[in-house]
Amino acid sequence: MERRLAAILSADVVGYTRLMGVDEAGTLRRLTDLREKILEPLIAEHHGRVVKLMGDGLLVEFGSAVDSVACAIAWQDSVALHGANRDASTFLQFRIGINLGDIIVEGDDIHGDGVNIAARLEGLAEPGGICLSDDIYRHAKGKIETQFEDMGEQDLKNVADPIRVYSVAVEQSSATAPVSAIEPLPLPEKPSIAVLPFDNMSGDPEQEYFSDGITEDLITELSRFKELAVLSRNSSFFFKGKNEDLKEVGRKLNARYILEGSVRKAGKRVRVTAQLIDTAKDQHIWAERYDRGLEDIFEVQDDLVRHITSILVGRLEARRLTTVRQQSIDQLKAYDLFLRAREHFFGWSLENNNKARKYLCAALELEPNNAAALALLSEVLLRMWLNGWSNDPDQDLKQAFNLATRAVEIDDSDSRTLTALGMACLFNGYLDRARAHFDGALRVNPNDMRVIVYYSRHAVFEGDVEKAVDLCRQAQELNPYGKYNWNLGLASFVARNYGEVVSLLSSIQNPPATVLALLAASYAMLGDEDKAASAYRRFTSAIGEAPMMKDFTEPNQWRNYYAQRWPFRNPNHFEHLTDALRKAGMPI
Repeated sequence: MERRLAAILSADVVGYTRLMGVDEAGTLRRLTDLREKILEPLIAEHHGRVVKLMGDGLLVEFGSAVDSVACAIAWQDSVALHGANRDASTFLQFRIGINLGDIIVEGDDIHGDGVNIAARLEGLAEPGGICLSDDIYRHAKGKIETQFEDMGEQDLKNVADPIRVYSVAVEQSSATAPVSAIEPLPLPEKPSIAVLPFDNMSGDPEQEYFSDGITEDLITELSRFKELAVLSRNSSFFFKGKNEDLKEVGRKLNARYILEGSVRKAGKRVRVTAQLIDTAKDQHIWAERYDRGLEDIFEVQDDLVRHITSILVGRLEARRLTTVRQQSIDQLKAYDLFLRAREHFFGWSLENNNKARKYLCAALELEPNNAAALALLSEVLLRMWLNGWSNDPDQDLKQAFNLATRAVEIDDSDSRTLTALGMACLFNGYLDRARAHFDGALRVNPNDMRVIVYYSRHAVFEGDVEKAVDLCRQAQELNPYGKYNWNLGLASFVARNYGEVVSLLSSIQNPPATVLALLAASYAMLGDEDKAASAYRRFTSAIGEAPMMKDFTEPNQWRNYYAQRWPFRNPNHFEHLTDALRKAGMPI
């Protein structure tokens, strides 16, 4: 295995999904023209190497930190000048992140934390901006005539330690797009609101799960009201720990209103503060502070929902608020365990999944009819099964279905229970029943992004590629920072658009085995045997945590495994997949 130190530049087109939705062919043409005529010559001039092209960006390797920063500045200047006289609605902008790190070299591809951190830095950059890691900054400082702004230490997703980040002060006159090009999308007709993560004021970092849980509950409860457009958890939590101007946050999220606050939990008392802000007018609308016993936390949540919806929507039916009250978890200890479980569920790893399972089982011992906990435990077990982590896969799949069924029997007016049952039905091969539950979940909560994302996967297995893509675009509206490359990649594979599959899946950081399998299959169908073999080797390495696949020796084992996890209604779609996997080297 070859390793080397390199400067890695990760670039991404701002608003790519929206641009593609407006004019797919034109966007691809403009991006290709920009890349071939401007970006690739600039990269070559600065001694860089394009590692791979992604649907909405590039990954570039440099031997010099100074060259990487100089190239990034020239990149943003040239792109801005190129689009200065163009239609603002089609203007292309990039975010760029650069990191210096040790990389693993595999053929023409590179991997490792050095690459992952560059991608995370790119996500912090403003449109037309550049973010650097501390290591890049130290090498570039004094060698390039530009100003750097210290953004402080930033917690990056899936990176253990905080990273000090610097932004490059790009000249306004040259590198900023025409103002009209970066104006936010028109606000939705419905009042749009984002609930930012409530600050944990307890002084104990271990209580973070509690303040995060309050935030998520408020998002869920507000989302029930069809009169509101509520931004997803993923969008809101993107700004966790960032001290950004709320007007700017509203612009980035396309949210007219922001709810922010804090939670201080001490012993058996809790203090919750909240304020509602109109970002368009930059003014406070309403603020409140609650000092209550911990057992009253549900009343506090209900009161917050009542005030916000009455202000933004107007008169509400009492029945609607009563419905909200019925969803609360009655026992405080069970609620606390549920919040801890939910925190680990979003950790996306085997270890976190096991912890979530432990906390949910404990919560259900206290409150066996807790519908929310039953639904989440169903999803935990389904994730175990999907990723091959199960010691008893048949039992986990069966139990996931039974738990979700029971959750819906207890509460069929919660999008979380209906979604869990929809997913359990999908992977048990009940596609019609799955559709009915997803439709029901969207009727209950049209703002639930997870329903929309899961439903898009169902649409792929139904063979309805157009519907799958449309649902992903809806999810993008609720979470502007989300990338739904797995679902879109699977849809592209069904449509035989293998180049698009490669573009989408190659940009997924730390891809699991299933993603690598589809990537290898797509390379094979493109006739690129070397890259197919490379992706397949990465696939075989990635199944180390999946004891089921690791022990497979017979073709039928592979076939049965994927037949369950990719339950296409049309058998020809599955045969298409197995042919491609076979070409990539899988004994299927």
